[in-house]
Amino acid sequence: MKKIYQVDEKVPGKLLVPLSIQHTFAMFGASVLVPIIFGIDPGIVLFMNGIGTLLFIWITKGKAPAYLGSSFAFLAPATVIISQQGFEYAQGAFVFVGILGMIIAILIKKYRTDWIDVVLPPAAMGSVVSLIGFELVGLTIRGGAIGAEILTENFSTEHLIVFGVTVLVAVFGSILFKGFLSTIPILVAIIVGYITAVCLGMVDFTPVLEAKLFSLPKFQMAKFSVEACLTMLPATLVILSEHISHQVVTSNIIGRNLIEDPGLHRSIFADNFSTALSGLVGGVPTTTYGENIGVMAITGVYSVQVIAGAAIISIIMAFIGPLSALISTIPGDVIGGVTFLLYGMIGTSGLRLLVDKKVDYSDSRNLILTSIIFTAGLSGLSVKLGAINLSGMVLASVVAVVLSLSFHLLDKLGLTNK
Repeated sequence: MKKIYQVDEKVPGKLLVPLSIQHTFAMFGASVLVPIIFGIDPGIVLFMNGIGTLLFIWITKGKAPAYLGSSFAFLAPATVIISQQGFEYAQGAFVFVGILGMIIAILIKKYRTDWIDVVLPPAAMGSVVSLIGFELVGLTIRGGAIGAEILTENFSTEHLIVFGVTVLVAVFGSILFKGFLSTIPILVAIIVGYITAVCLGMVDFTPVLEAKLFSLPKFQMAKFSVEACLTMLPATLVILSEHISHQVVTSNIIGRNLIEDPGLHRSIFADNFSTALSGLVGGVPTTTYGENIGVMAITGVYSVQVIAGAAIISIIMAFIGPLSALISTIPGDVIGGVTFLLYGMIGTSGLRLLVDKKVDYSDSRNLILTSIIFTAGLSGLSVKLGAINLSGMVLASVVAVVLSLSFHLLDKLGLTNK
């Protein structure tokens, strides 16, 4: 049986570095993809991810294990702002949303969290959590920086071999490894997959050889405009629902109620403070990362000491060129193979939430909530409101809140057949 390292426990010194590296690898591919899409320096993002994570741990009193990586919820509105005004104004919008999130955190502290079951009752919450994982699953088999190229025109037998080897080591290592190895199955899978890729001639070490030994992240100050802030405003709903969902999932995994202690107000404040600070100096919004939640679920290691170690590694990588360049040479097939398991674990955590909360599907409203949320998130439906495009997880979150509030209001008016 695996040893569980609880949130406040210290891990042995010999385990700290490999466990921290495992978390770093788990988040790296997705986290650096966002700055690549925006065309900015990944170094500033790695630096602010690390700083944001350390701040999160401090603000939540070391009671909430979470790694803050680059958020995908802002991609669509930020792309619109960048095309019209430039990245600096997108930064200003990030700061605006972060400050708004901090204000919401203060209101949550005052009015408590009873409203959560109204805005996102268990049938909606579990469905939204599942969608976080199930929507990301597609990234494991798409080409690019974080997915295996199995379904692209670049597909080859080598890609399939590397992807398959990584998946198999991650899956069977999670249930077969014992002792020290049982705590780092994801890291082992990445290393084995990487070695396989090197043996098949799929890794180009040129970026490592050409990288400067030391480099400074590119800092730049945010600029503000009303138009940019309003364009970014709808993302607030998505990041709040995503954050609450992540905290609920993590609570289930570690066996502690993080909504109550350290409190949802603390974790939301910390998350949004990190977003505002990152946007102010040139980075991108941050969010608690599902990949790292998946790592905790598989390994049984919940210690914030390990999360802090991963944050420090991320900060160091921002300054040491060859180190970040080396990690960037890990093929997408390797990262895709690992996330093939991790993203599925997040989706399953949502289903677990539905079971743990004993959601009654003989109640038509629960059946409708789950059905519509899944359909809205997975159908490919897209709704455009001005410059904002709602689809996937974003659309599902909006639908979940609107439907839940509508049902609650109809109940209060005595109009339902409950």
